[in-house]
Amino acid sequence: QVQLVESGGDSVQAGGSLRLSCAVSGLRDSNFCMGWFRQVPGKEREGVATINSDGQTNYVDSVKGRFTISKDNAKNTLDLQMNSLKPEDSAMYYCAAEPTIAINSGTYCANLLGFWQGMDYWGKGTLVTISS
Repeated sequence: QVQLVESGGDSVQAGGSLRLSCAVSGLRDSNFCMGWFRQVPGKEREGVATINSDGQTNYVDSVKGRFTISKDNAKNTLDLQMNSLKPEDSAMYYCAAEPTIAINSGTYCANLLGFWQGMDYWGKGTLVTISS
């Protein structure tokens, strides 16, 4: 059974930093696209960043240069370092995973950044609130 458990959400002031972490269990092989998505009440869920098995990363334009996605295969964690936070970054942040095939996994994972519906496994979310 795949389980994804997010942590690290908090309330901080604009300009501050947070590090989100996702504890991953039950993924039986390493061929997965993993990512962070976020959602504000009343709005559609959006992709923030994805990373494939080879470590290729993709970011939504609004967070490029501020956020960094990384994974630690030994610890089975997926992290999101968020710097220079803005009030518009406030949202519930979700960790997600989707099995991929090795061929074209980079392109597939990049496409999932814009297609959250394609992710099979989800955590329950962690809340990030940024005050101005």
